[in-house]
Amino acid sequence: MVFRKIADEVILVPIRNKVGDLQSIYTLNEVGARIWKLINGKRELAKIKEILLEEFSVDVPRVEEDLKAFVQKLERIGAVEEVK
Repeated sequence: MVFRKIADEVILVPIRNKVGDLQSIYTLNEVGARIWKLINGKRELAKIKEILLEEFSVDVPRVEEDLKAFVQKLERIGAVEEVK
């Protein structure tokens, strides 16, 4: 996946299969874009949660729920995989 900011939108574009398939292009909101930038294969989700709590006006349960759901979606589309 390639992360690109185009105008006011942030998108993830696959660089392997289906590059021309518009359904394989994912638009991220501000929080999703920030999470994508924070995921680096070394930073644990707990640390990402802490950063999000510092940067956004949101409560702990909401961050935990949204972060988990977003990462699961990234896994489903093949954008990330769990490091073991």
